[in-house]
Amino acid sequence: MGPGRAAGPLFPETSAVMPPRQLSDLPETCHRVAIDRIIPDVDGGRFAAKRVVNQSVTIAADIICDGHDELECRLHVRPAGYDRWTSVPMTCEGNDRWQASFTPGRIGSWEYTVSGRVDHFAGWRRDLALRAAAGEDLSGELVEGRLLIEAVAARASAADAVEMNDFAAALTPTGWRQVVDDERLQALMHRHADRTRETWLTPRPLWVDRERAASGAWYEAFPRSWGPAGRHGRLTDLADRLEYIAGMGFDVLYLTPIHPIGRSFRKGKNNTLSAAPGDVGSPWGIGGEAGGHTAIHPDLGTFADFEYLRQQAARHGMELALDLALQCSPDHPWVTEHPEWFRHRADGSIRYAENPPKKYQDIYPLDFETAEWRSLWQAVLDIIRFWIDRGVRIFRVDNPHTKPFVFWEWLIGEIQATHPDVLFLSEAFTRPKTMYRLAKLGFTQSYTYFTWRTEKQELADYLTEVSTPPVCDFFRPNFFTNTPDILHATLQEGGRPMFIVRLTLAALSVGNWGIYGPAMELLEATPREPGSEEYRDSEKYEIRQWDLDRPDSLAPLITRLNELRRVEPALARVQPPLVQPTDSDRLLAWCRYDAASGSRVLVVVNLQPQQRCRGRVSLNRRQLGLDADVQLEAIPLLDGGTARVSGGAVEISCTPARPVAVLRLVKAATQLTLPETADG
Repeated sequence: MGPGRAAGPLFPETSAVMPPRQLSDLPETCHRVAIDRIIPDVDGGRFAAKRVVNQSVTIAADIICDGHDELECRLHVRPAGYDRWTSVPMTCEGNDRWQASFTPGRIGSWEYTVSGRVDHFAGWRRDLALRAAAGEDLSGELVEGRLLIEAVAARASAADAVEMNDFAAALTPTGWRQVVDDERLQALMHRHADRTRETWLTPRPLWVDRERAASGAWYEAFPRSWGPAGRHGRLTDLADRLEYIAGMGFDVLYLTPIHPIGRSFRKGKNNTLSAAPGDVGSPWGIGGEAGGHTAIHPDLGTFADFEYLRQQAARHGMELALDLALQCSPDHPWVTEHPEWFRHRADGSIRYAENPPKKYQDIYPLDFETAEWRSLWQAVLDIIRFWIDRGVRIFRVDNPHTKPFVFWEWLIGEIQATHPDVLFLSEAFTRPKTMYRLAKLGFTQSYTYFTWRTEKQELADYLTEVSTPPVCDFFRPNFFTNTPDILHATLQEGGRPMFIVRLTLAALSVGNWGIYGPAMELLEATPREPGSEEYRDSEKYEIRQWDLDRPDSLAPLITRLNELRRVEPALARVQPPLVQPTDSDRLLAWCRYDAASGSRVLVVVNLQPQQRCRGRVSLNRRQLGLDADVQLEAIPLLDGGTARVSGGAVEISCTPARPVAVLRLVKAATQLTLPETADG
């Protein structure tokens, strides 16, 4: 079962059943317990919530009953396809909110549900204690208790029944206290309880990913630009230079398309309509005489070279991610072998891609609504399986929002039914609800609007939106600072200080982040023309030579940011960013707090980094698990940061050279009694 597929209803959704119109419509058994507002819950169980293997999962629900009876509520979990549930007692956290936790020990599809029943024995024990405290005569209540135990014993095994009847006989005016408090009796009453009136909620699906799904640092590279000056780079050239990328702490090396590139209507440098002799074309113009999506560009090398690159990446602790761009150049083999997979004009010619008034004559979109859609969908599935067989477990998917939703739900479900470790990153810069739908359908991670969130309030709101329920139950953001298509105006105009700010924002706020390099660390900031987000001399259309040893490179900063992500528990465990109030419109501050370890990291960025800025961050101590009288120290985690803790606030000073502060908040060695504050 893929992550977008819901488990079938095994039990009636009692809380949602329509009221009966006639008495004869009532069920034979009266279910008095109602269950509402279970979390996580994605669209009433239509889609799976996402979690990570070997990490605790908390399930909570409102569970209520008429009257004042005691309830027994339980969480039930199992891997999909298993017949038996594992049950965990739930506890009431107040206001009829019950919860329990479990830790999934394998990746793949799971399901969970909760149940509740009236626990007459627990209610009798409670009332007996109250009557005893009030000095009432207990003789009648003790008879009631014996009858309760004997009724349950009648359903028990012979050995358990003997033991339970002995407990019932011991319910005397002098011996009842020892009986009702006996844990063995309580266990037996639970084991053999009458559950015919127990209410079960319809099971919900849960998709459990491996850890890389939730946390990772991505580096995007054009392999053809990593060769020696004067020639087209090969996969082996990139493989032999991986120490540079791995040395910065990246986990995933994302390769732009490595397939043959078409020659018909090939674009020239800077996206000119006509290619000059020697122009290499866009890697997204996939397909040529050397093959299509299951071929490697001859100038990049062979499958043996690809395997060498994959093994070298693994040796450096990195995984390869491949680009899945479902489009073809006019020279792709499918154009002649399967013309029915493309849209045609009235004159019979195949339609090229258009975004009026823009025209992309070098790309033919696939028609996912063709009459032969089944064979096309199967061909795409075969492409992914082809690369899985060659060791690829991560795919970055180009423009998934331009393909049918039902296609992605089917495709991802098919892949993850046999390879649950495969991850999919959605490159869908589109409407928010479309992005979220793709995530629900099974995409592991998603590009986001992070690049275009630049002002304090919109950034604070966006950080909160994508990192808290209900969105974070199905949507995992991947904050890319830049891409080959996106050079935001802030980077064009903000210089080195803004590069530092955007890197820090992306790396230290959410679990997954990425850069397009070496453009990012080498401060590439020149647009093709004013008002454009396209790079001048873009690698999309030409081979670039990068001076990786430039003294102004931001590689040391990136290395430190990735190191902090690994060594600071609050950053390593994908805790949500908790936005903290500041007294400056320029300063955005957030904390990451891990309650298990006590790790607290405060990050402050100056959103106008070309100017000096001083300000105060008022810590929300309740959010951070801190008592009001705990004195703190702020330890700088980036070179040159300056900060001072004063009462319930942290005083920050930012300069253009040091426009960010990353601080570990620790309890001071000597604690002082501080006055009460209104810092939350």
